[in-house]
Amino acid sequence: MKLTKEEVISILPHRDPFLFVDSVESIVAANEISSYKDLVGTAIKANYYTREDHVIFEGHFPGNPILPGVVQIEMMAQATSFGLVLLEPDLANKKFDVALLSVSNAKFRKPVLPNMDLVIETHCKKIRTGFLENDCSVYHNGELMSQATVFASFKIA
Repeated sequence: MKLTKEEVISILPHRDPFLFVDSVESIVAANEISSYKDLVGTAIKANYYTREDHVIFEGHFPGNPILPGVVQIEMMAQATSFGLVLLEPDLANKKFDVALLSVSNAKFRKPVLPNMDLVIETHCKKIRTGFLENDCSVYHNGELMSQATVFASFKIA
């Protein structure tokens, strides 16, 4: 399953300058999906391009622009939401709220700079109605840039 920028915007509540997913390349279930627990093992591959003119680079840091680690965490957290589409295919037509609750094992291995094509990969470790936990990584040209485990809450109405 692939999602365009327009479909990403229709699902996520985030907007520029705080939307950090441009598209979703794939959403692959590890199991047949009939309930939330079946989403464990789901893998998501999403994309984000670090535009040189993004407002964040103006202040972090002038003359030496680097994408902040906190933004990389947010990028990973946003990408984790798309696994829910497998169980809720009309998620774009529902009220969807998501909130980052905690982060563990975060590592920032290489600086993320302007004009980088990033691939965000997530793997669902645990899920219960209203909560999900994913192992996440960000890559550029196949190189691991950062990684973390993110725990988030979600509501679908």
